[in-house]
Amino acid sequence: MEKKLKKGKKVTVLGAGNVGASIAFALAIKGLCSELLLIDINKPKAKGEAMDIMQGNAFCPSCDIHDGDYPDAADSDMVIITVGIARKPGQTRIDLCKTNAKIMASVMPEIVKYAPHACYLVVSNPVDVLTYEAIRVSGLDPKQVIGSGTVLDSSRLRTCLADHAGLNIKNIHAYVFGEHGDSSMIPWSLSSIAGMKFDEYCANVENLGDKDEIEQEVRDGGAEVIKCKGATYYAIALSVSQITEAILRDTKAVLTVSTLQDGTHYGVKDVCLSLPCVLGANGVEHEITPPMTDEEIARFQKSGEALRSVIDQMAL
Repeated sequence: MEKKLKKGKKVTVLGAGNVGASIAFALAIKGLCSELLLIDINKPKAKGEAMDIMQGNAFCPSCDIHDGDYPDAADSDMVIITVGIARKPGQTRIDLCKTNAKIMASVMPEIVKYAPHACYLVVSNPVDVLTYEAIRVSGLDPKQVIGSGTVLDSSRLRTCLADHAGLNIKNIHAYVFGEHGDSSMIPWSLSSIAGMKFDEYCANVENLGDKDEIEQEVRDGGAEVIKCKGATYYAIALSVSQITEAILRDTKAVLTVSTLQDGTHYGVKDVCLSLPCVLGANGVEHEITPPMTDEEIARFQKSGEALRSVIDQMAL
C-alpha cells in the first residue's frame, strides 16, 4: 500500500466542549494547520462542531476539519487537551483536581498510542496539576508536554494595565508567573510600560493604582466572566492559538507556559508552573530565568509549594 504523503501541519483537539470548539475555531481562522481533528466522548457534538467550522472554510485559509477517534490522531504535530469537568461559579481550580486528574489518566495513554511524537498542550483546569498528571501517566518526555499556564493571566494583566494607563496593549510588557490560579504572582520588577519600569512610569507619568488591587483584579478576571456568562472560552482559545502558532510556525515567541520544574529555576522542582519560555518547532526551546527581587522569588517558591501540596494530597 502506498504511503500517504503528509502535507502541512495536523492538530488534534481532544474535547469539543466550549473551550475545545473555540480553540478549533481560532486555529481555523488563523490558518495554523492543514488538518484539524476533533475528538470527544460525545461524538455527535464533535461532528457538529467540526461541520459548523468546516462549512465556513470558504472564508478562511483552507483546512480539512473533521471529527474522529483516537486512531485518527496518528501523525498529529500537536495535540491540544481540553477534556474535563468545567469550573463552576465560586469553585477554585484546585477543587477540580481529583475528578479531572482521573479523566486525564484515562485519555492520555490512549492518545499517546497513536501520536507519540506530537507536542502536547494541556488546557484543562487546574492546568498545572493536570500537566503534571499528563506527564506522569503518559511516559512522554516532559519537554513534549506543556500547559497553557499563565499565558491568559498575563494577557489579563496587560489588558488591565493598558486600560488603567489608556495605552495600546502592545506597549505594555508584563507577566504573571507561578500557578494559573490562586497562588499566581506578578513580578512587578520585570513589568514595563512604554519602555519604563512600572514604578518609574507611575512616578513620572501617571500613578496606575495599588499593585495589590491590580493583582487581585487580574486574579478575579476569569471568575468574573464565569459569574456573568457561566464559562470562559474565547480568551483562552486565543491564548492557545498563540501558543500553537509559536510552535507550528517556529516563531520563537516568549510565553509563560507551564512546564515541569527540575530545580534549576529558583530551586522549585517536581511541579509544573509558569515561567517565560521560548517556544518554537521543538516545543519549549529553552526556559528563561529572569532576575527577580528576593520577595518575588519567595512568592514564586510559595506558589510552587502550594501546587506541590495539592499533588501530595492527591498522591500523584
